[in-house]
Amino acid sequence: MNEPILKLELPGIKKVRSGKVREVFDLGDRFLLVASDRISAFDVIMPNGIPRKGEVLTQISHFWFEKFAALVPNHLLAGANDPLPKNLQPFAAQLARRSMIVKKAKPLAIECIVRGYLSGSGWKEYKKSQTVCGIKLPAGLTESAELPEPIFTPSTKAEEGHDENINFEQACKIVGTELATQARDLSLKIYKAGRDYARQRGIIIADTKFEFGLCSGDASSPNQLILIDEVLTPDSSRFWPADQYAPGKSQPSFDKQFVRDYLETLTWDKTPPGPQLPEDVVAKTSAKYLEAYEKLTGKKL
Repeated sequence: MNEPILKLELPGIKKVRSGKVREVFDLGDRFLLVASDRISAFDVIMPNGIPRKGEVLTQISHFWFEKFAALVPNHLLAGANDPLPKNLQPFAAQLARRSMIVKKAKPLAIECIVRGYLSGSGWKEYKKSQTVCGIKLPAGLTESAELPEPIFTPSTKAEEGHDENINFEQACKIVGTELATQARDLSLKIYKAGRDYARQRGIIIADTKFEFGLCSGDASSPNQLILIDEVLTPDSSRFWPADQYAPGKSQPSFDKQFVRDYLETLTWDKTPPGPQLPEDVVAKTSAKYLEAYEKLTGKKL
């Protein structure tokens, strides 16, 4: 199995940010985003990564950005198979299939989450109050049930710790009513289009998180809202195999399930440092990410 890429340094290219998974480099008038093979669970980055995970996340995002280009403008400046600029060519082996050259944009200060099914923190809140992020839902829904209509449930962006679920009114206070409305409407539109397509390919997208940013457009639209970061990947969404879907319980998934399940068997207290993942957990997780890509795109990576 390929060695996972955990850390990326590109000598002579300025790194501006290192997230849980992505490294962001400044190319002057644009950014280079590179997805590593790091994996986090319970907000802790594990010491060993998942081979090819960064490739899968990047290639799935490229796939959706291209698919939705007519639906919403996005930050891509180069296609998945475009050659690298000259100054990045020495790093071609490290960047292959895991990098995106993108417009610079100022991210909105909210996470744009859409839920089509009742799971995770939404299910916990529903059991207590029959609401999700303050949105009243019908009585009698079970865990993993499909909602009558997808709902927009934004959250804050926490620098440290967990994001907090907020209602739409709070989102309007943070970014302004016009932007919050635009982000909500686009999020629901993209989610529905992605959900309908994925369902035909045997994947249920239960919920997802979108990122939007403001980018300086032309004189007629000085600040354009565009789709940024990653789109409908197993890291930003819950992917369930459609042929195993059975509401009333939690579902098997295409993401970090093997990692989470393994960690739940340990006496680890879910604070850093994370424990070393065994080889079989790493191999199964890598296979799941690759399977998600193949199911969605109909191609092998």
